[in-house]
Amino acid sequence: MLPEKYFRWRSGEITRLEAFCDVVFGFALTLLVVSLEVPRNYAELMEAMRGFVPFAICFAQLVMIWRAHYIFSRRYGLEDSYTMVLNVVLLFVVLFYVYPLKFVFTTLFLEIIGVSAPSLDELQASVVMRIYAVGFASVFMLFLLMYAHAYNLRRELELNPVETLETRNALQENCLMVLIAALAFFAALHHPAWSGWTYALIGPVLTVHGTIFGKKVRMLAEKSGTV
Repeated sequence: MLPEKYFRWRSGEITRLEAFCDVVFGFALTLLVVSLEVPRNYAELMEAMRGFVPFAICFAQLVMIWRAHYIFSRRYGLEDSYTMVLNVVLLFVVLFYVYPLKFVFTTLFLEIIGVSAPSLDELQASVVMRIYAVGFASVFMLFLLMYAHAYNLRRELELNPVETLETRNALQENCLMVLIAALAFFAALHHPAWSGWTYALIGPVLTVHGTIFGKKVRMLAEKSGTV
């Protein structure tokens, strides 16, 4: 069974670049829990349990980024200097934003359940949400640049029409993610509380995009006999 129905993976064995990226992503996941100590009593256990949901959300986000990187690496197998620079910058951004990521979701969850959370005035909340938005936008801007590079090399990579369309679709998806982060950034300037809810657009926007352009991919695959 093929890993992807309409896309031939061009990467073979795991490369040194992929292995290095996997190690860094693993280290980033470790940073999410490195500050947690083993509970010594019931109160500390309950305190640790309150951190489970924020940890799960942060874990899911990092896994989502890792999977996006994995799919890109497997699809194109690029290891040129430009791709390596983009990968290194991506890893830097991921590591740098682990703690802001954890802080945002821990604070939000504590407020939702009515537990004492770090006190932030409107200016501080605005700064925190803008920092998060910049990090979020940076990650998907880097993916956008990676896919743009792969698209420019479509002839060298021998992408068929369906794979070329899939590459354009990935470009559009990452562009949409950057635009949502930009919207969250500007919302944080005057309404920090609204900024976080802006990311709720991701699900509907990507669903609509995937439905429309996924249908185009299937139609093109059937027309070209790729299926």
